[in-house]
Amino acid sequence: MFEKDTIQLGIAPIGWTNDDMSELGATNTFEQCISEMALAGFKGTEIGNKYPKKSQELKKALDLRNLEIASAWFSAYLTIDPYEKTEKRFIEHRDFLFKMGAKVIVISEQGHSIQGMKNKALFEEKPYFTESEWVSLAEGLNRLGQLAKDKGMELVYHHHMGTGVQTTEEIEELLSRTDENLVFLLYDTGHLYVSGEDLNYILNKYISRIKHIHLKDVRHSVLKDVKEQGTSFLEGVKAGIFTVPGDGDIDFLPIFQFIAESNYRGWFIVEAEQDPAKANPFEYALIARNYIKILTKL
Repeated sequence: MFEKDTIQLGIAPIGWTNDDMSELGATNTFEQCISEMALAGFKGTEIGNKYPKKSQELKKALDLRNLEIASAWFSAYLTIDPYEKTEKRFIEHRDFLFKMGAKVIVISEQGHSIQGMKNKALFEEKPYFTESEWVSLAEGLNRLGQLAKDKGMELVYHHHMGTGVQTTEEIEELLSRTDENLVFLLYDTGHLYVSGEDLNYILNKYISRIKHIHLKDVRHSVLKDVKEQGTSFLEGVKAGIFTVPGDGDIDFLPIFQFIAESNYRGWFIVEAEQDPAKANPFEYALIARNYIKILTKL
């Protein structure tokens, strides 16, 4: 389905240890995480909170397992803080990823976000940006995108549940306000599905700006409960709203077929926030790897 060497396949560490809920996977070590990633047949990873903070130490551990760093999450606060405050942290983040050989930088605006709040209903209390906040966000992202470009890297925006850029309308607003040569899109199947968006519409319309892809599946029955009960994002994760591709209700075949026929070159990152006590990370990594291989031959 895919031409040789067009797609790199990785997996995020959040299935082993959750960055937002430290109690999930607290006993799982960094070494266990990356060893099981490699054993499951993945070639890349994003960075989790247990990863070494020194580039040489991290690179040595990854090289032993033939793994690469694809990217890492960066929280921006462009809508509520002075730009300079975000820029200082961003440059440090960019430079570390550059040392690790990453080509993309994942960014998400966390101003007013409820994604990390256990007492906020995911669908009822979602934030919305004012006009001035949209201006600050777009201008700030363009500046950060230029800083990424200065290093030969690309800034990819992560639309996310519980934030001001979640829906199709908000994604389109963001992309219309930012420079297409400086700000790109991270396409996340799970967040689009949970939000109720048309996965194929976003993919088809914005494939030229999609530079990074997160593959996560969704258990529709759990999503239904989250909506009916007014559950928070974090409680939804603990309940099992997300899972790996092949274990939920998303039809990935047309997604893979369209991407294969496009000019997309880059990473597929399996990313499924789950409670590792309920969903053994290695077992689910294998489920995802085998499913993707069957559908794509990757």
